[in-house]
Amino acid sequence: QVQPVESGGGSVQAGGSLKLSCGPLDYPYMGWFRQSPGKEREGVAALASAGRTIYGESVKGRFTISRDHAKKILYLEMDSLNPEDTAIYYCAGDFRPRPGPTLNRDDYRAWGQGTQVTVSA
Repeated sequence: QVQPVESGGGSVQAGGSLKLSCGPLDYPYMGWFRQSPGKEREGVAALASAGRTIYGESVKGRFTISRDHAKKILYLEMDSLNPEDTAIYYCAGDFRPRPGPTLNRDDYRAWGQGTQVTVSA
């Protein structure tokens, strides 16, 4: 199976925006995670094929997860970025049935290699 590849990362000033892409990724359950040095990988946003989405508390109202099913691409639109958002961002997917989207990293088996996002003050 082809490993998904993230793109769209980079450096931005606080208050700026970035849009991450990941593909090919086509699973019923998909999500975005991030990891900064010395910290655990944390769930940022996730969606299920029925359309339901969930977000981590620190990004609610600022980040939006979406998908293009035909192109097999997962997106993460990030607005109002702050230095605490600096991390490596990973996309993930899984096919195992579950009640809904999940931010638990152990619930995902397919992972991208990550893309760096750096936000300066």
